[in-house]
Amino acid sequence: MNPVDTLQGLVERVGAALKLRWLSPAPVALRPLRSAVPGTARQSLVGSLNCIHPNRLQIIGHPELVYLADLGPTAHDENIQKLFAARPAAVIFSDDIDPEPLVLDLAARTGTPILSSPLGDEDIIGRLRYFLTHALAESTTVHGVFMEVLGMGVLLVGDPAIGKSELALDLISRGHRLVADDAPQFARVAPESLDGTCPPLLRDFLEVRGLGVLNIRAMFGESAVAQSRHLNLVINLRAMTAAELANIDRLAGSLSARNILGVTVPEVTMPVAPGRNLAILVEAAVRHQILRIRGYDAGVDFVERQARAMADSGDGSI
Repeated sequence: MNPVDTLQGLVERVGAALKLRWLSPAPVALRPLRSAVPGTARQSLVGSLNCIHPNRLQIIGHPELVYLADLGPTAHDENIQKLFAARPAAVIFSDDIDPEPLVLDLAARTGTPILSSPLGDEDIIGRLRYFLTHALAESTTVHGVFMEVLGMGVLLVGDPAIGKSELALDLISRGHRLVADDAPQFARVAPESLDGTCPPLLRDFLEVRGLGVLNIRAMFGESAVAQSRHLNLVINLRAMTAAELANIDRLAGSLSARNILGVTVPEVTMPVAPGRNLAILVEAAVRHQILRIRGYDAGVDFVERQARAMADSGDGSI
């Protein structure tokens, strides 16, 4: 299978869904979707016909044909020539449109592939943008267990043998869902959004020391696993000394942040000690984070309540 960042790889993966067919001979050499020309790194990969800021995949539908026809013969031909002078990765015609002879001639002379689809232009653009956003997103692998807890994507991290898998198993038994164990993959699908998934070989499996590898889907059913989730919270499991525990802020807790692929993700450091019910603490941490997202912080509320009580007392005492 060809690389996903090439035209051939794109057609292999979504060609059937988009009902794409070649109107020109399929190129033999791999045709990259990203331009190698300096200064074009931020170039849009797919969009409607644009000769000023050309897309790598130029989509032409009925609105574009009407626009070109209204330009008059001279401007029409100039815009078609600009289209191919920009060296797009391909030109795709929607609605089973048959391109005019000038288009086919310039495509042959410039070696630009031409494809067609019976789908509408907006449908083609929407599907291609969604696929390319996820397929070509910057990604990384983080060691840990990625869970869905109360609808939130939660990454459990910590030193080896700290108890991440056991905690994940406890959370699964409480109705939460496993996304990925050991090597979850995160892709930056938006400026402030990370999408976490599981490598295909590891999907559904959770390794628990003493029990070996467990198939969570087979043991707990379909509802115990999730294919992907956005990362909302990192929980760092740590064994702490008495001195470290004493230094934790009693009001704010151990909230900090972790940077993954340039995205700042809230992180809670959770002390691990005998007798602590970590599953309940994780649920509480997630609920607390949900409240923060909604604009409520219990620590701030508590301080403000104390301040109001002191002000009402008149003498500074509560």
